[in-house]
Amino acid sequence: MSTALAFDTLTFAAPMPGLESAEGFSLRGVYGAEGLYALEVAEPRVRMFVADAAVYVPDYEPTVQVDVLEALGVASLSEMTVLVVVNPTPEKTTVNLMAPIVLNPANGVCLQVILDGAKYPLRAELAR
Repeated sequence: MSTALAFDTLTFAAPMPGLESAEGFSLRGVYGAEGLYALEVAEPRVRMFVADAAVYVPDYEPTVQVDVLEALGVASLSEMTVLVVVNPTPEKTTVNLMAPIVLNPANGVCLQVILDGAKYPLRAELAR
């Protein structure tokens, strides 16, 4: 599912790894870049970019467990928006396909999922 998103407050169903104490995330679109968002939290002050997988890696189809669907309040992956964390560097831009953020766009509940196995890389280079 690909759609423009904006949330003043996102609710993580479980804390984001590495940001366990963070609360009050917001998600805002980046002007002029369809499917690119700034994920921000005030305390601790963190800003990262995430991309709608349907726009930037359209063949990406992670498998999520039933308990993830239940935590988000959806029946299937097709009801969710899958976001991937963007890692820009001067040399290249990569996305984390091993730990997507799955989001229920109807209510702003999301969860970062660590996928099992080595099928998806931690740093997949985006095509230019």
